[in-house]
Amino acid sequence: MKILICVGSTCHLCGSKKVVNRFQELVAEHHLQDKVELAGKFCMGKCGEGVSVMINDTVYSVKPEEVDTFFKNEVLAKL
Repeated sequence: MKILICVGSTCHLCGSKKVVNRFQELVAEHHLQDKVELAGKFCMGKCGEGVSVMINDTVYSVKPEEVDTFFKNEVLAKL
């Protein structure tokens, strides 16, 4: 599974660094380094709604405090 996280200016202001860091921690905690690839991407067109995260061509808006729930529902549930 490839997860793209926006690192553009608006998402940066919405907390993309925190989102990236938490995704990295969760991938490591769940030993998913061989199943999940994290990558940065610039603008996905959903500016201002949260940090844009793309999985399988679907773009989600994720706030830093929502990463754990998002990871459980959209990553772990689909692996």
